[in-house]
Amino acid sequence: MRHRSSRWVARLLGQSRRRRIANAGFLGAFALVGVDAIFVEPYRLEVPHHVTTAAVTRPLVLAHLSDLHTHGLGRRELRVVEILARESPDVIVVTGDLVDDGDLESARPLLTRLHAPLGVWVVRGNWENWRPPANERETIASFGARLLVNEGTLLRPDVWLAGLDDPMSGAANLDAALLGAPPKSMKIALFHSPDVFDDIATRVDLAFAGHTHGGQVRLPLIGALWTPPGSGRYVDGWYDASNARLLVSRGVGTSVVAIRFLCPPEVAIVTIAPSRSD
Repeated sequence: MRHRSSRWVARLLGQSRRRRIANAGFLGAFALVGVDAIFVEPYRLEVPHHVTTAAVTRPLVLAHLSDLHTHGLGRRELRVVEILARESPDVIVVTGDLVDDGDLESARPLLTRLHAPLGVWVVRGNWENWRPPANERETIASFGARLLVNEGTLLRPDVWLAGLDDPMSGAANLDAALLGAPPKSMKIALFHSPDVFDDIATRVDLAFAGHTHGGQVRLPLIGALWTPPGSGRYVDGWYDASNARLLVSRGVGTSVVAIRFLCPPEVAIVTIAPSRSD
């Protein structure tokens, strides 16, 4: 009887020890995930290189930034400057949410360090509409960039750049943004919230948006846990509708909670090459 009791006690002790080891392993894994999500992944900027074709006379290299949510010149911002200096794009576009506190001065240390031969172009995000910055256009111009709100510009003789107000929080007007565009020019649209793309795809060739942060937090087999209103069917990467293509950025910064998991930030470099028929 005593022998059986000893074996029973030993079995309980063994189970208790295994349970403690399993719990410690779980807590250790959870701690590692937390460290990665807070201190590592938000600063691990990826630089995907994409090539697409369009009716251009010669290649155009474009850098796409979105959702900076910057609070000054930190580790992430310095990495952006380093990436763009190395890549030397022809043009830099920023699709909204420069800041999230209404004070554009927080973006000055970063934007004044961004340079490209064809300029740095900015459109509004939802945070710029929710907390309108004072002297928005003049302040962005003082950074060496230009704001496009339902207006366009001839970037090159063969490329028209159309910037829209944020479709989710503002009043996007593609008609105004395409006013003056040469009929045969390639038309690039910039906007923040991507859900408008299906509505405008028949009138543009290429589009760039952000807003989704790629979900910011993803789980294996599940994907993004949540995307904000105005995202629609879009999360990140390339989408096609009609004859147009849209690239949705995972963004540079974070919003609401300063974490990322399985969803690193990015600075996308897109080469627009002449199509074979051109």
